Amino acid sequence: MPKILGIGNALVDTMTRLDNDSLLNEFNLPKGSMQLVDKETIIKVNDGTRNLKKSQSSGGSAANTIHGLAKIGSQVGYIGKIGEDETGRIFQNDLTSINVNTKLLKSTSLSGQAIVLVSPDSERTFVVYLGAAVELTASDLKSFMFDGFDYLHIEGYLVQNQEMILQAAKIAKSKKMKISIDLASYNVVQENLDFLKSLVSEYADIVFANEEEAKTFTGKEPEEALEDIDKLCDIAVVKIGKNGSLIKRGNEIHKAGIIHVNSVDTTGAGDLYASGFLYGLTKGLPLNKCGQIGAICSGNVIEVVGSKMDEERWNKVKKLIKEVVG
Repeated sequence: MPKILGIGNALVDTMTRLDNDSLLNEFNLPKGSMQLVDKETIIKVNDGTRNLKKSQSSGGSAANTIHGLAKIGSQVGYIGKIGEDETGRIFQNDLTSINVNTKLLKSTSLSGQAIVLVSPDSERTFVVYLGAAVELTASDLKSFMFDGFDYLHIEGYLVQNQEMILQAAKIAKSKKMKISIDLASYNVVQENLDFLKSLVSEYADIVFANEEEAKTFTGKEPEEALEDIDKLCDIAVVKIGKNGSLIKRGNEIHKAGIIHVNSVDTTGAGDLYASGFLYGLTKGLPLNKCGQIGAICSGNVIEVVGSKMDEERWNKVKKLIKEVVG
């Protein structure tokens, strides 16, 4: 079975349950916001929440997709950068414990971290320190890291370092790897539109975008956006929330539905859709079945808080996937 390598911002997700919202005021964090913070602030927030109930796991878009693929049973690897600290060890251990072939470079900076402060009413406030994660450079990437892999999955959040993302794409293509790109978020697309269009048209085989990202990328609604994106790559996927997803390859167009779920938290839904879709693709399944498996993975992750599911739920997911594979 083909092997998939992911490259992304290596972040540890720390889900923290607040007793009340007073800490948000203390840290000057608007409730429900996403704040990029400096080293001093992340240390302060970690110290201030030390005694609260929390769970930690590897995070970042590509790492979530690779984690999901590993849980389903794919052979996968991951390239990223972490600090030589406890947070970095949590990231590495979370991936190596499920047999991800990690290629993690080290930095003297603190490891990247996304603290998710969950209020009693379930509203989430994000505190993100990128740290070592964004220090991955073009010169860090060596040809041998890509050996033995058939696909490279790139998260769009890496576009802040255009030289590095281009180097990754060039190495992958020199090794005849297929490249999938997740457009990450509409504001990332907006701020890097020309570069992303060039990257997609020159290197991408598969592109994942949600409705907002597709509209920002093309200026069009989902069906027409799908047509435009497909002209630049081999397979275009536009996710349309509760209406499922649209998939196009040449003259072949499919609409995949969703599974009916009780949505708790949409964190990781797009990342896990990519896990399921890429799994189906590497198994040689028809595109409609790839979309179905994507829907199974994304539908299940939105029933839990955070981007990780427990063993019981993964067993349920694998059983559902087996039914689709036939």
